[in-house]
Amino acid sequence: MLPFQYHRAEDAETALQLLQQSGAMALAGGTSLLDLMKLGVETPPHVVDIRDLPWKEITADSSTIAVGALCSNAYVADHPLVGRHFPAVSQSILSGASGQIRNMATVGGNILQRTRCPYFRSSGWACNKRDPGSGCSAAIGYHDPHAVLGVSDACIAVYPSDLAVAFTAADASVVLASQTGERTLSLTDFLLRPASTPHLETRLQHGELIKAVVLPLPGAPRKGRYLKLRNRAAFAFATVSVAASLTIEGAKVVHAALALGGVGTVPWRSKQAEDQLIGRELSDDAVESFCDTLLAGAAPADATHYKLRMARGAVRRILRELEQDQ
Repeated sequence: MLPFQYHRAEDAETALQLLQQSGAMALAGGTSLLDLMKLGVETPPHVVDIRDLPWKEITADSSTIAVGALCSNAYVADHPLVGRHFPAVSQSILSGASGQIRNMATVGGNILQRTRCPYFRSSGWACNKRDPGSGCSAAIGYHDPHAVLGVSDACIAVYPSDLAVAFTAADASVVLASQTGERTLSLTDFLLRPASTPHLETRLQHGELIKAVVLPLPGAPRKGRYLKLRNRAAFAFATVSVAASLTIEGAKVVHAALALGGVGTVPWRSKQAEDQLIGRELSDDAVESFCDTLLAGAAPADATHYKLRMARGAVRRILRELEQDQ
């Protein structure tokens, strides 16, 4: 780890001012940033500790739930409002990491966590995320854990967050704070596919912080689940995951939302695929057609075709389980 200057901000105004320094990075729970600093992947000259900022509550009004960016993952998973309205969010958190890490990790940091691609996390390999223009060792190396959707010639790294997959299925937005004010983006617009600039992973600008995640409340109760398939049951990242909610009335689908994790360079969702289910019974043909549209454009390597088969199986399973819950 290279030397750096540590700053502890007492309020948001101070934090946003300190983050104007060249190369400054924010420290919240530290469960991701500190690891990357030890590996030499992140080398910020200034680290701004934002743990004292007051963005640690979950509030609700008639139409939304707002989750403070500094809420711990454990707090969000156990919150009754989240469990009642967005069970997939709670389940996604509980499926990831250990209890100790969930107590430390924050919502904002979870969304901003960087890929676990081994080539990114080791400075001995070429990586366009870590060193733009250097190449992508993953493209010619070990493929097994990598993405099959949203990939480019410059990057095939999987986006790692469980929570962001559930947030994506819940139509979440992020509130961004800066010295000039606040702006709100949908999470799907905030997270960027790699294209030719994989080092640009989000629309977060220098000096900005995620202040909150906003979830629109559904007009009626919805059944939701999070399914995570992985190599081992504890403390492993998803090989394939699915966050979904479903409402069926009179045997026909009236609402469907589904996002995939473990297979994309961002959480993967297709409104076009979801629209195909509306007004239809959840037949085998309807589910297969849904999967065809959801996975259209996939570009697997020889060693990652299995992820597409796993994704189809996971989608079938979670939709059938939600159908039985109706």
